Amino acid sequence: MRIVAREIPPRSAWALEQAGVHPLLARLFAARGVQAKDELDDGLARLLAPGTLRGAREAAVLLADAIRDGKRLCIVADYDCDGATACAVAVRGLRLLGAKQVSYLVPDRVIDGYGLTPPIAERVAASGAELLITVDNGIASVEGVAAAKARGLAVLVTDHHLPGPALPAADVLVNPNQPGCEFESKSVAGVGVMFYVLLALRSELRARGVFDLATQPKLDALLPLVALGTVADVVKLDANNRRLVAQGLRRIRAGAMPAGVAALFKAAGRQAAAATTFDFGFALGPRINAAGRLADMTLGIECLLTDDAGRADELARLLDGINRERRDIEGGMREQALLLAETLFDDSQAPPAAISVFGADFHEGVVGIVASRLKDRFHRPAFVFAASGADGKSHELKGSGRSIPGFHLRDALDLVAKRHPGVLLRFGGHAMAAGCTVAEEHFETFERALAQVATEWLDAAALTRRLDTDGPLAPEYLRVDLVDTLHREVWGQGFAPPTFSEEVEVISQRLVGEKHLALKLKHQGKPVDGIWFGRTEPLPQKVVLAFRLDADEWQGVRRVRFLVEGAEG
Repeated sequence: MRIVAREIPPRSAWALEQAGVHPLLARLFAARGVQAKDELDDGLARLLAPGTLRGAREAAVLLADAIRDGKRLCIVADYDCDGATACAVAVRGLRLLGAKQVSYLVPDRVIDGYGLTPPIAERVAASGAELLITVDNGIASVEGVAAAKARGLAVLVTDHHLPGPALPAADVLVNPNQPGCEFESKSVAGVGVMFYVLLALRSELRARGVFDLATQPKLDALLPLVALGTVADVVKLDANNRRLVAQGLRRIRAGAMPAGVAALFKAAGRQAAAATTFDFGFALGPRINAAGRLADMTLGIECLLTDDAGRADELARLLDGINRERRDIEGGMREQALLLAETLFDDSQAPPAAISVFGADFHEGVVGIVASRLKDRFHRPAFVFAASGADGKSHELKGSGRSIPGFHLRDALDLVAKRHPGVLLRFGGHAMAAGCTVAEEHFETFERALAQVATEWLDAAALTRRLDTDGPLAPEYLRVDLVDTLHREVWGQGFAPPTFSEEVEVISQRLVGEKHLALKLKHQGKPVDGIWFGRTEPLPQKVVLAFRLDADEWQGVRRVRFLVEGAEG
């Protein structure tokens, strides 16, 4: 591993500090591209205007007409946290804005597959709905939209995924990544796209005189859900996404959130009053995702929709139990996947440039998480496949992949498809995460083809794990109040949480829980505790560590400790 300190533009850091930003935060923000204090303004007034999102105005007209005419609306959601929060935002928001008949349908990961398929369109039509609205899916659903239109449904697609070669023939498409869209935030999550459609709808209803600025419904009540889905989907936290997340966190910390969000904090043992982006990504998000992986995402969506605190607690506890089951399944799959991956090379070789594994008894709902673990372990693009279908005996394999910087996973799949026609039955996704379906007899062809693309695209530097940090930490910043200050900020994908690095002395080290390394360190002459989760190998007496700051509480006293992320060498 190479530990590399980010460059800190001195002019930007100085300008931020002169504008009143704390010196440590000024340095951190400057290293992440912030040049002036006004860029840190997270006020709602600074959000990008809905009018620049292509299709939003047309969607507003379509929805306003449907509400006026009392039509039945049906949301077709996705089975991850972004899809669940987007569905909850759509249902809650449309009801706030006057829709009387709003239902939703979420595909089953195993039975239905991803997105608006023709069978899903048939089910929506059979329910009596007149307007079908997709959230966090639909841009690739050419056949599903055609089936819905053939049944007389109007179709509004709201999505954020990259479009394929053909766009679906929906009545309206809203997607920042569709051709011709000038919306600056191409990284907005599916829940963010739906929130923007609601903003445009409210504006259209104002123009029609349904209400005015004083009487219009307050959509900011939806921001906790927007923040949760945005962080959980690991989209890039550009300035607009950071504002959406900051606004959601502010409301949660003040106690203003849906009952289900409060119940999920409680089930996870986290304090909503001190909510952070880490809570979204590592506590709430996984509990909602677990429903879509192992059970029925309806449970997650109902948790986010209910206003009954008792019902919310019941559902949150159920989701917590499902998440525990997910962790157990994942643990077994991870060990098996690691063993399979290690058969691809021996001790004298480096791992192949991309890793693909298939286990006959792998659970389809957990392949993405395990792919992420392989990617982390070997620093290679990784795909994990499971047999498709409810019985797990299908001859089709469904795979989920995770990538490393410098390797655009969806583009790589596109090249594999062009070089080997017929191998990929379906595929889609983003730069860092993608999914595909292959026939079982073509798995080895896919494995070789993806590794070949990776060999061509990735050089030795890209295949060497690199950990970007914020360099040394001045000893005067080893304070609990500064840890709390850092945790209150919005960090995540594309706006990395602060990680520091420097040489420390290891005073003592011991294993705890058989798989974590507890450390007593000397940092610039001062003692400090550290913990390296998932590390069992001992460290030398002097070592360059990369670490994040945390506060540990013991007998009522809070102290700074290091959460170690890596060691050089």
